Amino acid sequence: MNAIAAVQAIVTADEYDREPTAAELDAIENEMPLIRAEVELLDVQIALLDQAPSELDTRRLRRARRRVLAARRALTNRSTVVTGVGA
Repeated sequence: MNAIAAVQAIVTADEYDREPTAAELDAIENEMPLIRAEVELLDVQIALLDQAPSELDTRRLRRARRRVLAARRALTNRSTVVTGVGA
């Protein structure tokens, strides 16, 4: 009996087993400040899951949300300049 998964892996190997292109790595690098800000926000949210937030925790959460928004704004502004929208 032939395994279907083995045959399918050969068919889809090119799609999923390739290394990222230079353009994909550049896109990840450009989005890295946003990724870091989102990870920091997630860390704060996880820390507050099982406890009532104190005033310090509330400020920490608010700051993390602001960092995410600032990173999104910066990324959007940077991509707008690169694409030439509004010029």
